[in-house]
Amino acid sequence: MSQSSRPVVRIVQPEPVVEGAGVRLRRSLGTRALDHLDPFLLLDHFESADAVDYEAGFPYHPHRGIETVTLVRHGQVRHGDSLGHRGMIGAGDIQWMTSGSGILHEEMPQVRPEGIAGLQLWLNLPARDKMSRPKYRDLAAEQLVEAETAEGARLRMIAGESADGRVSGPVEGLAVAPKFVDVTLRPGTAFREAVPRGHTAFAYVDHGAVRFGPERTRVEAPALVVFGEGDVVEASAEPGGGRFLLAAARPLGEPIARYGPFVMNTRAEIEQTLHELRTGSFIREEAD
Repeated sequence: MSQSSRPVVRIVQPEPVVEGAGVRLRRSLGTRALDHLDPFLLLDHFESADAVDYEAGFPYHPHRGIETVTLVRHGQVRHGDSLGHRGMIGAGDIQWMTSGSGILHEEMPQVRPEGIAGLQLWLNLPARDKMSRPKYRDLAAEQLVEAETAEGARLRMIAGESADGRVSGPVEGLAVAPKFVDVTLRPGTAFREAVPRGHTAFAYVDHGAVRFGPERTRVEAPALVVFGEGDVVEASAEPGGGRFLLAAARPLGEPIARYGPFVMNTRAEIEQTLHELRTGSFIREEAD
């Protein structure tokens, strides 16, 4: 049986926002125009060579009920959290944090000649895992499997499998079975990737221009591309080439109650979270 190519059903231009202590970002997911794509909750694109846009960073702030995935394109980000993790991530590195029952976290971009660039994605946790023990993964660039397809696409696998299981990323075993593929297309190259039917799928183009789907819809960076139903995601490079992050995952189909960095299933759970934050019981020694 022939496989159908997922069509482009929506192209979203990112909106400028200011977050943290004054960091300028472009947000394409988690806005009034596009609240979420189950189980994806937020997508921010940070990129600037001007230190004024990013040096204030994101001082200590809480999270509960989600996972945050940060991909650094260039520059460096110093991080620390209430679990005692401290470190620096740089070009090509990934920071994957499971906030679970609650974590305090800081991300401070470092002022460097090349500035800073990268993406941060929020992934929802299923209700049964929202109060699990927080976890943290530091994925150095050399830990990510790189491959080149027969069509010439260069891949970096972050999560899930590609090429009929021959290439896999270091992040696995999650409830929503995510597939995150960092794709670079040089001029004249193409990309084709199987995505299970029923899974949410999108691509974020952060460099160059790429054509997607059976109608070869042209998308120029920066932009988020939402795909319809089908079996495979197809892309081809424009003359100048392009780069994008392909993200796909199984929807949770659960109610969403969100308040800033907290994402739970009910308003009562949000109120409980705020109460714990006020009373100093937000960080737990043992998760429920």
